[in-house]
Amino acid sequence: MGIETRQFGKTRDGETVTLFELSSSAGVLVRVMDYGAILVAVETPDREGHRANINLGYDELTPYLGKHSYLGATVGRFCNRIAGGKFTLDGHEYRLVTNNGPNHLHGGTVGFDKLMWSAEPVSEEDRCGVRLSLESPDGQEGYPGTLNLTTEYWLSDDGRLTTIYRATTDKPTVINITNHAYWNLAGVGSGNVFDHQLRLDCHRYLEVDPTLIPTGRILDVAGTPLDFLDFHAIGERIEQLPQTKGYDHCYVIDGQPGTLRRCATAWHPQTGRAMEVRTTQPGVQLYTGQNLGGGYEPYSGFCLETQHYPDSPNHPEFPSTRLDPGTQFEEVTEHRFFVWQ
Repeated sequence: MGIETRQFGKTRDGETVTLFELSSSAGVLVRVMDYGAILVAVETPDREGHRANINLGYDELTPYLGKHSYLGATVGRFCNRIAGGKFTLDGHEYRLVTNNGPNHLHGGTVGFDKLMWSAEPVSEEDRCGVRLSLESPDGQEGYPGTLNLTTEYWLSDDGRLTTIYRATTDKPTVINITNHAYWNLAGVGSGNVFDHQLRLDCHRYLEVDPTLIPTGRILDVAGTPLDFLDFHAIGERIEQLPQTKGYDHCYVIDGQPGTLRRCATAWHPQTGRAMEVRTTQPGVQLYTGQNLGGGYEPYSGFCLETQHYPDSPNHPEFPSTRLDPGTQFEEVTEHRFFVWQ
């Protein structure tokens, strides 16, 4: 186990950005930076022992400062979409930045992915990590309450990457945090992810309107191209989704929210690289990168964004995303990397 740090560049405001490199004896290496609390790289071995980066990102800071597709970013204050950029809390309507057509997406124009976080290395007996902290002031991007958030990335000696989010507020607010990593288990730059095999522990998904806002209906995946209850290649039925040109759907994870349970398993038959995702969150957004930019071709990576449901503040029937003073938001997601022979 080990932690190394180095300067990764400077922001446009002249702030120094630090890159933290975590390594494990299992051959997994993770790089995280304090700009955007971004997961910059994840290197894992294949069945021949050859290590490659499987997390889409950049080798330098500059592309992260421009327009990109939230590569590896910690996304908030509310990830995914909020209809019309507004919601009502305790009788007061809050209006947010609209940056996705008529809707609010991933925290707005200046979300948590575009801010500098405070960071410190942390370590325990069998794991090492980085703890990043951020204060989001009352009114930022339209959200009520001053939010204090920490994101922790922990790499265990057996190669498990655990992400922990904790937050408190001084005023009732809403919160939905995820990591927006794009995965390509064949290795970044190896082509599209259509040949990746995927299984989701999700019997249901959220129906959405043409702007990807939930209608409120939760439907069974059976008999649809969204059924990944058994392994299917990601590209096997993708042409059956012309409206979205691929997968961009929030699934309801089986089991009890708040408990760490498996939601997804993905593997790449040619290299043997595999990944299992476990989370306490109620949902997971499968996105196949059809609108990827920033130097990457469409479908070069896929996302498994563990999260609460999109537009939850406007759907009281969904699991609540409300956070009140005196309570703590906490969610955990774990990625286990391994090789299938």
